[in-house]
Amino acid sequence: MGRFGNIFGIALGTVLAVSQAMAADPIRVASKIDTEGALLGNMLIELLRDAGYEVEDKLQLGPTNIVRTALLEDQIDLYPEYTGNGAFFTGNTDDPAWKDAQAGYEKIRQWDRDNNDLIWLSPAPANNTWAIAVRNDVAEENNLQTMEDFGKWVSQGGDVKLAGSAEFVESEAALPSFQQAYDFQLDQEQLLVLSGGNTAATIRAAARTSGTNAAMVYGTDGAIKPAGLRVMDDTQGVQMVYEPAPVIRQQTLQANPGIEGLFAPVFESLDRETLQELNSRIRWKDSPPGRSRKTT
Repeated sequence: MGRFGNIFGIALGTVLAVSQAMAADPIRVASKIDTEGALLGNMLIELLRDAGYEVEDKLQLGPTNIVRTALLEDQIDLYPEYTGNGAFFTGNTDDPAWKDAQAGYEKIRQWDRDNNDLIWLSPAPANNTWAIAVRNDVAEENNLQTMEDFGKWVSQGGDVKLAGSAEFVESEAALPSFQQAYDFQLDQEQLLVLSGGNTAATIRAAARTSGTNAAMVYGTDGAIKPAGLRVMDDTQGVQMVYEPAPVIRQQTLQANPGIEGLFAPVFESLDRETLQELNSRIRWKDSPPGRSRKTT
């Protein structure tokens, strides 16, 4: 058929590709009910729509167990999850891999691919795990940047009062693990224990309550920056790493292979400070900017 045959073949291939794209089912994008989940879910939707994909919006579908089940049961195609939750999905919370960003990501990526036909795409380099944040003026005055700095300051008689939930104060994985790793101890007079586990209340207390100058936070909470707080870096990796990443059904990715390259550069640009800033711009009528544990 020569040159005209080649042209005809290319044209036919183009028509088929367009027809298949037009006939494709919409990509169902969900998120959890917290502020950051909705933020990341909206990013995914906008990226897909800008690239010409048809999308079905299922944002703020529910807590982790609801959204995860929906993905496993083919009710949705895609949602943003946290690598640290792999510890609970796999039932192996004691594995030290979860406290290492790369190791934890690789572990849940391999496990979900082998067991559930789910694919974890590139994560954001932002650890949204339990952390301690100190009011900026106190941090600057005492040169506090890391948990090592914080531990030394407290041990040397630093004037600290920390607001936290009962879970944060009592759970061996939270404040007690920080105290053991960084060699400090807070007594009852140095703690303000608040009911519930929402970080909005602890951040507000550190920013406004007389005598309270530190708070339990999650690393990318949107209220941290407006409240004038500074996160202390967990240099020893005491806490499990919770990096957000899109999780997608393998079948959906195979049908739409361009999605991976579409999301990767955006998520790779979302460091802790960037997510703090983006989260701080969101004002929800029905949802405060703080959060409880990721698995709720």
